Amino acid sequence: MSAAATAGVVRSPRRDWTALVDALAPFAVALIVGAILLAATGRNPFDVYGLMAREGFGGAGRLEATLTAATPILFTAIATAVSFRAGIFNVGVEGVFYLGGMAGAVVGFTLTSFPSPLLIVVELAAGALIGGLWLAAPALLRARLQVDEVVSTLMLNFIAANLTLYLVNGPFLAPGSANSATPMIVEAGWLPRIAPPSTLTLGFVIALILLALYALWDRLTPLGFEARLNGLNPRFSRAIGIDAPRLILKVMILSGAIGGLAGSAHALGVTHRFVVGFSPGYGWTGLAVALMGRNSAVGMLIGAIVFGALDSAGTTVQLFSDIPLEIVDVLQGVVTIFAVVRFGRLRGRRSAR
Repeated sequence: MSAAATAGVVRSPRRDWTALVDALAPFAVALIVGAILLAATGRNPFDVYGLMAREGFGGAGRLEATLTAATPILFTAIATAVSFRAGIFNVGVEGVFYLGGMAGAVVGFTLTSFPSPLLIVVELAAGALIGGLWLAAPALLRARLQVDEVVSTLMLNFIAANLTLYLVNGPFLAPGSANSATPMIVEAGWLPRIAPPSTLTLGFVIALILLALYALWDRLTPLGFEARLNGLNPRFSRAIGIDAPRLILKVMILSGAIGGLAGSAHALGVTHRFVVGFSPGYGWTGLAVALMGRNSAVGMLIGAIVFGALDSAGTTVQLFSDIPLEIVDVLQGVVTIFAVVRFGRLRGRRSAR
């Protein structure tokens, strides 16, 4: 392999710091835009941001709430980054999050005689399995027929959402339930809380372990090396013998498995059942975080915590002020715009190759 190609794959610490600064820049711009809007409505931006910072990080309880909100975002960011690293623009994590949540919930209210550790493992495995299988189809379409994975995975999101909507209102509707929800997962199948009485559960620890494994996969494994090289230069990777169709299939299935695991962990740790509106857009938020973090472990962790803080602080800050919740949507929206711009640039580069 040429020195230039190797340099593109093995990044220096200085380039890592540059990538981290680039990842934080959109959040800084979002804060500036939000400050302008707040000032235009007669509010002091420093007071508002100070209040939001206190609500997001001011004390153990608030920090735990932030990390709880960040957990599904971190999961979905990792799921997205796995495929994006290989230059595969999978936008189907939102759909597998729904399916993984449904699979975990069904196992949790069905296999009620299983001991707790075994039941939790089976629930999580069910979510990962259904997620991986779900994205195998668009992976094969992309690998064998060159069907654009953005289109196929986007359409599968709608199918997954509506399929789970049918299931939760049909065969898996809880008897006597006035809401569209499955029966409760048996308590033995809940993820343990790691800081009672907060809602922070073992799911956050699993997400951190998965993030560490992603970093190792990205840097030290042959598959991670091939994925990075294919993402940088598909033509060169084919020239040196990398089997692109097989690589696409592997990373898409892995991405789907992580997304399905994310949904199952959310059902086991937070909702304890599957309900309509199970995801407020965790898959899309994770996509934005992966793009802004440039698929780096540190960048995604910071991005997930920032978005988690915005979510947890935004819902409580209204109790102490007249700040509209929409300001949080504005901040997230500005960051997402940067993500869309970066997504478009990456797509353009692949088209040029």
